[in-house]
Amino acid sequence: MNQDELKQRVGQAAAEYVLAHVPEGAVLGVGTGSTANCFIDAIAPYRDRFAGALSSSSGSTHRLQQHGFTVLDPNDVDTLPIYVDGADEIDPAGNMIKGGGGALTREKIIASIADLFICIADESKRVPFLGTFALPVEVVPMAREVVSRKLLSLGGTPSLRKMPDGSAFVTDNGHQILDTTGLVIHDPLQFECLVNGWPGVLTTGVFSLQHAHLGMFGTTGGIEIVDFSQSR
Repeated sequence: MNQDELKQRVGQAAAEYVLAHVPEGAVLGVGTGSTANCFIDAIAPYRDRFAGALSSSSGSTHRLQQHGFTVLDPNDVDTLPIYVDGADEIDPAGNMIKGGGGALTREKIIASIADLFICIADESKRVPFLGTFALPVEVVPMAREVVSRKLLSLGGTPSLRKMPDGSAFVTDNGHQILDTTGLVIHDPLQFECLVNGWPGVLTTGVFSLQHAHLGMFGTTGGIEIVDFSQSR
């Protein structure tokens, strides 16, 4: 099976898991990216079962609304049973690098509300440690060069994410992203706390504080489910 087929398979599996474990009338948390889109499409026929959805990006909001979901403001939601999202990388303990789509800050906000974070991905996203995928760091524009120097001091090579026309990529929050290569992140929690503490950083794409609780991975042999609570 090709990668798109694996994403569709795991998106369908996640929809089946949600239908089996989330009570009617609950709010559903939905992430961003191509695999999350597969989940949205798979769960869409059951939209009337949910009170609404929380979305981590304008792109996911648009897709959900096209399918007839009511998209809610996180400020109006007290409980969220499940948040379903993809990852750019995920290690054996459920730590992730996310933010390839630029929605890392909003993804962390919604993940922090959820009782259960399900990471859905094809098997290529599983890595022994984080750092192969360029790490996104969302920054206030005036802090870009200050944060860049700090990332350089850690051994990384940051570069400003740009649009095809050469202009700076701007997140849904109005900020910029530094994509940083060359890092080997053996202690994701320590790294996340360090970088999040720098002035001007909104957040880093390391998800360790908001790690995945459950992994669902599309493989050529079927769906593999990993309970990360056994690894922490």
